[in-house]
Amino acid sequence: MLEFNNVSKSFWTGTQRKVILDRVSFRVELGTSLGILAPNGTGKTTLIKMMAGLEKPDEGVINRYCNVSFPLGFMGGVVNRHSVQENCRYIAKLYGLDPDYVEAYCRWLCNLDEYFNQPLGVYSSGMRARFTFSLMLALDFDIYLIDEGMPNSTDVSFNKKAGDILVERLRTTTIIIVSHQAETLEQYAKQAAVLLSGKLHLFDSLEEAKQLYDYETQN
Repeated sequence: MLEFNNVSKSFWTGTQRKVILDRVSFRVELGTSLGILAPNGTGKTTLIKMMAGLEKPDEGVINRYCNVSFPLGFMGGVVNRHSVQENCRYIAKLYGLDPDYVEAYCRWLCNLDEYFNQPLGVYSSGMRARFTFSLMLALDFDIYLIDEGMPNSTDVSFNKKAGDILVERLRTTTIIIVSHQAETLEQYAKQAAVLLSGKLHLFDSLEEAKQLYDYETQN
């Protein structure tokens, strides 16, 4: 379970204070994936980073009673001058996993051929996205955090293979996905929420959440 208790978070923009969360409490139970709708600029990425422990709350407590992933797209811990092979093995050791397994899994899913042994720093944004998503799926988490859905990869074969794996993972793991588009959440989320003006409004279904989201963003 992942739990927020009276959590607040804000930033000073230079001219005003931007509130991301204002005394928000909620919990995500294992087995019930959550989709969060939020307009651009409201703090989706900050919220996901707080769930992962990469951002600290100003007030309140975040409890993690399970293994929570790093956010999809987060490149912390990897080293640009090292090859993807070396990065795979290093990250595997950090998480106490078999480096041979993590390397083999990423090789199979990334399908980067000879580039797998090249420094990460020479990768295009699409190749980096494929590697990051592959690495996240290679590691063993109870909750996977995804910001805005699938990675920005132009490789159709990878997108289908990775997407199929993610759907399969829903049978045994939990996904928290944030997006400004309801269509992005439909495939993954059982419950839904809307982040507006520092408040998180929880709903039993995506359709209910979408009604509030559409009303607030179109008026």
